[in-house]
Amino acid sequence: MPEVSRKAAIALAASASIALFATACTGQSNSGANDDASKETAINFWHAWSAPNEVAAVKSLIAGFEHAHPNIHVNVVGNMTDDKINQALRTGGDKAPDVISSFTTNNVGKFCSSGALIDLNPFFKKAGIDAQATFPKAMNEYTQFDGDRCTVPLLGDAYGLYYNKTAFAKAGIKNPPKTWSEFEADAKKLTIPQGDGYRQLGFMPDYHGWETTTEHYFAQFSPTYFGPGGKSDVARDPAFEKGFTLQKKLVDELGGFQKLERYRATLGDEWGPKHPFHTGQVAMQLDGEWRLGMAVDAKPKFDIGVAPLPVPDDQADQYGKGYITGTVAGIAATSHKQNAAWEFVKYITTDTDAVVGFANDIHNVPSTLAALKSPKLKYDPRFKTFLDIAANPNSTTSPASINGGQYLVTIQQFGYDYESGKEKDLKAGLARTARQIDTDIAQAK
Repeated sequence: MPEVSRKAAIALAASASIALFATACTGQSNSGANDDASKETAINFWHAWSAPNEVAAVKSLIAGFEHAHPNIHVNVVGNMTDDKINQALRTGGDKAPDVISSFTTNNVGKFCSSGALIDLNPFFKKAGIDAQATFPKAMNEYTQFDGDRCTVPLLGDAYGLYYNKTAFAKAGIKNPPKTWSEFEADAKKLTIPQGDGYRQLGFMPDYHGWETTTEHYFAQFSPTYFGPGGKSDVARDPAFEKGFTLQKKLVDELGGFQKLERYRATLGDEWGPKHPFHTGQVAMQLDGEWRLGMAVDAKPKFDIGVAPLPVPDDQADQYGKGYITGTVAGIAATSHKQNAAWEFVKYITTDTDAVVGFANDIHNVPSTLAALKSPKLKYDPRFKTFLDIAANPNSTTSPASINGGQYLVTIQQFGYDYESGKEKDLKAGLARTARQIDTDIAQAK
């Protein structure tokens, strides 16, 4: 996931796939798990990776599978975003994918509810694999919808805190913050004003910032997005009010929305070497595991520290958790070769050495509990923070929804209004946001 191409694909897929899913095919009468996976056969695998090192990693992964299953040949189509995959899943045919991978976990609810991908639970049961004991808790959650496990984790991403150790030392801060109150104090201590801006900003809290989205903040509060009957819990669960209150307080205390936005407009691109954390213009950064390699490659003039994100003061015993997402894989309902497809999916997602090798090549977080502990993993010692976050049972994710990530877009939009001062009544705004989420889901059904 670390490359620019992947992030661009995520944004495109999230915005382009809803209409396609609405008309997704639920399978054909002559498709299914009726093939003999021990016979000579070929399957089609569509994925979204496109960077040279990613493509090479996929080739290596497939080579390992074909060595273990010499009768099953894998035809690969890369650089496929969700909109292209969805079109193929609808139409089927010999050239359509038997197995797909997607970077957009927010689309799992639509993959499952539309019937575009098959439920893998029977395959896991037949293979004697306990998915709950195989994958980290959060990854188990984002690969299912309403009891339908239509996807399976294929590497993951974990979010933590990057900090400028040199700036910390100059400010007299000995350790990374573990609670939000410590984080707030450190962010203010690390902020050095200069003119109408900053020589150094402790942290950029704006939702328009780099990875500072509502779901990444709120993960540390362990929120419940949906309650009984699938209704939005945004206005009922106090985690959301606490999360919005924290972020707005950071915005106000670090200079106010307008000042922060003016400064943000002068900063470098998220995916370039001039990212403000790389340049030392921002001392702390909420980000995923891929940032470490990018920051090191930028050759900053300071020591890079990595730690879990802080937690609420009343949840200090849960320090070490974080937000989890990642790539998912699934089998097309239109596939005529579902047993052979399952052999491939089982290998790339549950074979420990295969998962470890792929993680080493892609520089992502492994997606099985066994792979997370494997001595064959190769990584910068600081990367272990993300391995621990992924394995932490208190880590959270965004639950699947029938209309994908639309509910997250709605929450984030309210966040824009609240941080800027356009929306002043937090409780009323949360209630209105919950009603909008419920309306959108009802329409999607």
